[in-house]
Parts: sequence; structure tokens; C-alpha cells
Amino acid sequence: MSNTPHTPFDLRALHDAEVTDPLALIGQHINPTYSKVLKILGYDINYTHGRGAYLYDGETQYIDGLGGFGVFACGRNHPVIRDALKQAMDMDLPNLPKFGPTRLSGLLAKQLVDIAPGDLNTVYYCNSGAESVETAIKYARAATGRDRIVYCKKAYHGLTMGALALNGSKDFREGFGSMLDNCVDVPFNDLEALEEKLRRGDVAGFIVEPIQGKGVFLPDDDYLPGAVELCHKYGAVFIADEVQTGFGRTGKMFACEHWGVEPDIMCVSKALSGGYVPVGATLSKRWVHNKVFSTMDRVLVHSTTFGQNDLAMAAGLATLHVLKTEKIVENSATMGERLIGRFQQIVDKYDMAKQVRGKGLMVALEYGPPKGITLKAGWALLHKLDQGLFPQAILIPLLSDHRILAQVAGHHMDVIKLTPPLVLSEADVDHIADAIETVTAACHKFPGPVWEVGKRLSQAVLKR
Repeated sequence: MSNTPHTPFDLRALHDAEVTDPLALIGQHINPTYSKVLKILGYDINYTHGRGAYLYDGETQYIDGLGGFGVFACGRNHPVIRDALKQAMDMDLPNLPKFGPTRLSGLLAKQLVDIAPGDLNTVYYCNSGAESVETAIKYARAATGRDRIVYCKKAYHGLTMGALALNGSKDFREGFGSMLDNCVDVPFNDLEALEEKLRRGDVAGFIVEPIQGKGVFLPDDDYLPGAVELCHKYGAVFIADEVQTGFGRTGKMFACEHWGVEPDIMCVSKALSGGYVPVGATLSKRWVHNKVFSTMDRVLVHSTTFGQNDLAMAAGLATLHVLKTEKIVENSATMGERLIGRFQQIVDKYDMAKQVRGKGLMVALEYGPPKGITLKAGWALLHKLDQGLFPQAILIPLLSDHRILAQVAGHHMDVIKLTPPLVLSEADVDHIADAIETVTAACHKFPGPVWEVGKRLSQAVLKR
């Protein structure tokens, strides 16, 4: 060790001195357009800390209906996971020896294999859901000797170039040139269309979200089991993208379990991190894994620098511990059923509320054109100006008046989506439902406060 004395670093002092306006720093050095959008929408809140299912601006508490896009299954800043990371740092582990075994990755892999559906018995570690999908693409091609990957319309699998080629929305692709070759889409929930693609005999794999994240679209009961059967009939691998649905999000550890599906490859990430250290993993059947790492000279044919790092592994181990011991998956199922039931009451009562969809705490409420002439005219005007205005007219008062952070479920969708931490209480669920009912009721008054929000947003669109 060097004899040079270490110079202390005071993060809190630096933060308190420099981060008085975090959005200004983001606007100046990271993404000016994003900063501008947050200001227009009223999302430029100076959050100071987070805990459990809540974000705070000083003493003002907000229910976090986004959960970091599904990252905070166990809640924000969970003390058990934080303590596990402190323990890992205090152990002075031989992190990332690269040519030598890591000490925690095997432990986490064993636990992942134990809870995974079917016989997924090998684990590859990466840093994100998109990287896990990239791995699945390569695994499917290596395992079958084929190139074509089939994915679903409206799918979302990440934004790296390979994963981007599997996204069902063209909005994410525009401006980035040609995509990965031999990727074709089929409608979700359509086994005939899937079989038509598979019948050609050149498909390496079919990748699907058990529940589609963009819009929260659920499969028919026979769809996923039927897709597995068709894949195996025609020699393709079945890839389940559980990046968002995994680790209790849908009321079971993995969404595949709702339909008794056992994938050949499964992609996970998000909640496995505990909200602290990025981590992703691709689980596969051993025969698939062996096709990739087929000889000793190919032992590192697919790898990543930070995979298996000790802090990510510690976060994953602690997260699985918390999910199990605090019965968080069970809470997701119970609170999800309560929230979906309350949303169904809104659908039954209000003209514009058309459908509620979801499982566990992955829930969407879809709106549609009203029947009344005056309201219909207001609806048409907003949609003529911008297809994304109406749901924002719901979400902005939800945040400003009711302290609930939520999101639009996808581009050009009149759907709001909730993926909160899975530690929501009954009181939280009821507050969310009451607030959304209040805002939905206001939508049925024209002119009214929600339509005024729409007018303000439309003016911003026209200026743009």
C-alpha cells in the first residue's frame, strides 16, 4: 500500500454546497431537453430523499408510483440492503479478479436458480436489462445456429442496438439508422402469427414479456404455454423478458408462474439491484449455455467488465432475502388486487375510464373518448394537438394536487401506469385510488381544471 496519506472526501459537504438546484446541473451538463420537459410538465420537484414507497421534497411526502420504472421492489433505501453493501465493503473482498473466482456471484446464482421457473440452471451476469436481452439474442443464435429473432408488436426490450431491434415502437428507433438484421415482429396474443414465422425453420428464438410493459397488456391464458410449445416444435428457444415483471412485481416471483411457463432463457434485472447497484442476469438451460461456451478457448466469448462485481452480488443477495423474509411478493399480490378492484369501480362509474389491466402492482388504467358532445370536442382537440396530452392532463394534477408520481404507459397511449414499490400499504392504495377518481371526475367537467392543464400543455406544444 502506498505511504501517501489519503485526502478525506466529504460527499455531504460537496452535495450541500453544489446541489442546490439539481435540475440546473442536469440541464447544463446531461440533457437540456429533458430538463425543459420536466419544467413544462411540473415534474421539476427537488426531491431531497426517499424511503420505502415514498419520495420527499423536504417534509412533503409523495407516493412513488414509478418505483424507478420497477427498480424499487423492496422500497427506496431499504436498510437491510444498505447494510449488506456496507458489510461487503468492510469485508475487503477480492473484487473482480477477472482471472480467478469471485466470492459472492456463485451464492447469488445458486439462489436465482433455486427460485427460477423450470430448469434454468446457469446464470450470466451483466449490468442492466438491455444487456440481459443482448445476451439472450446471442445465446439463442449460438444455441440454434439460426439468426432470426421474433418479437411482439408494442414490445419493449431496451435501448441498446440489439435490444432496440426488438422494440415494438418505432419512436425509439428513429434517427439511429439500420437495426440488427433478421428481427421480425408478430402481434401479441396471436399464436397463428407466431407459428407462421416459426414454420420457416430459421427462427433462433421468440422473445416476449409475459405482461407487456408498454400499456400493461396481459396474455390470454393459452398464449404463453402455446408459444413455448410452438417454439419447441420448430426448434426455436423461448425467451421470457422478466426485466420489469420479475421479483414479485406481478404478485408472483416471476410472471411466467401465472401461466405455468418454463422458458429456455429468462432475462432479469431492475428489482434485483435493490435500487442500489445496477445488475442484470440472463438465466438459461444448461444445454443453451453449453452451446455458447462450447470449448475452453471460448470461455470468455461473451463477457462484461463489471459482471459479478461484489457490490452488485451483495445487493442481489440482500434483495432476495428481503423479498422472502418480509413477504413482499405476497404484499404485491394483495395490494395489487385491492388497487385493481378500486380502479374497476372507477371504470364502472366514469365514461372516459375504459379499462383496468394488470397483475400485482403492475397496473394500467386506460381512458377513451367520452360520449357527450362537449367532452368529445375537448377530447378531439387535445388529441389533434398531441396524442400524448390527455394522460398528462391526468398525471400533472395527480402529482401537484395529490402528491402521487405516475407515468404514461407508452407513446400515443391514453393509459396511465403504476409500478410502485411493492411495500405499498392499504392506506397508500386507497389514497391512489381516491386521487385518481377525483382527477377522473374532474375530466368529466368541461371546462374544468384538468382541461386547463391540457390547454397549458397544448400551448407549450405549439411553441415547440
